[in-house]
Amino acid sequence: MLAHLIGHSGLQKLQIDQGIIQSITPAEGSPDYLGWLSPGAVDLQINGALGLAFPDLNQANAHKLAEICEFLWQQGVDAFLPTLVTCSPTQTHSALAVISQWLAEQNLVQAPQAGTPQESIAKRAPRAQILGAHLEGPFLNPAKRGAHPEAYLLPLEVSQIQQLLAEYSSAVRLMTLAPELDPRGESIAYLRSQGITVSLGHSQADTNQAEQAFNQGATMVTHAFNAMPSLHHRQPGLLGVALTTSGIWCGCIADGVHVHPRMLALLLRVSDGLFLVSDALAPLGLPDGLYPWDERQIEVKEGTCSLPDGTLAGTTLPLLKGVQNLVRWQLCAPEAAIALATLAPRQAIGLPGLESGQPATFLHWQFEPVSGELSWQRLVL
Repeated sequence: MLAHLIGHSGLQKLQIDQGIIQSITPAEGSPDYLGWLSPGAVDLQINGALGLAFPDLNQANAHKLAEICEFLWQQGVDAFLPTLVTCSPTQTHSALAVISQWLAEQNLVQAPQAGTPQESIAKRAPRAQILGAHLEGPFLNPAKRGAHPEAYLLPLEVSQIQQLLAEYSSAVRLMTLAPELDPRGESIAYLRSQGITVSLGHSQADTNQAEQAFNQGATMVTHAFNAMPSLHHRQPGLLGVALTTSGIWCGCIADGVHVHPRMLALLLRVSDGLFLVSDALAPLGLPDGLYPWDERQIEVKEGTCSLPDGTLAGTTLPLLKGVQNLVRWQLCAPEAAIALATLAPRQAIGLPGLESGQPATFLHWQFEPVSGELSWQRLVL
């Protein structure tokens, strides 16, 4: 099969056997598929969908995860990190217990024991894979907490992290924290020792504090521009340091509300470590309206989620809609926009892209120059 692949230069020949990519080599000729093929999207920050907020996960509603995973697959998402915003330790433990159990069962399906019945697996609808949890809090700066409830914020100390993670540290893939809350950096060092990626966000970190945190092992920034000081020519701060430090990844929401398209254009020009997130809340997949959110209520209007006082809380924008927005706003070429939701998040957490040994599961993208619209559909070979 000949095709243009996101992340590869020029036409490529793919050899596929039993649904697995065997080789990818440069080729000449006419592509079998117009446009581009990419892997599915990876969403590193998604707070819920179909009415279920991930912090509300418990044994009674755990079955809804299957529905959400199937829904996200239909939305072009191959894998995601269910994100737990700041909530009580009891609630966090309940949600992590469900995610931990899901990960164990998911691994059994991917590598079944000899003699395991395959009939139910074969009949199961395709699902997005859960990669582990993203804990966005509770170790956040109160001054930049945004929509996170202040009552559940905790001091950033190793002992507090250990109590929060309890026996579920293996189920946590990523944690967002404010590094200035722990000047000695012991928390970042501990999290890295547990194999947990550290992202900086909801933070007032100044330039020196940000530099120190990245030197200590933080590698990401959570929703760039949001819940952090603005860029300033005399005070680069967290974002300024992130954008000028090699190897740092910045997540970004491309709904045009959280970040103005002009500032997205700036990020695209100065950063080679940008990736898209949805930051979608529980009403993802539901119509606009009023919905419960922890003990509060959010209003969803044209996909934007706000608290009653007007505080921006998130979005219900599907991740791939952000890709289409970047192209529609003419901020970058289609290939670059596609990579921001498919290859870049994989690279940010160390996942492979399109290469030998990976499943032959693609998104097929086509761009219509007259309308300026970018479309996609699933392609499983």
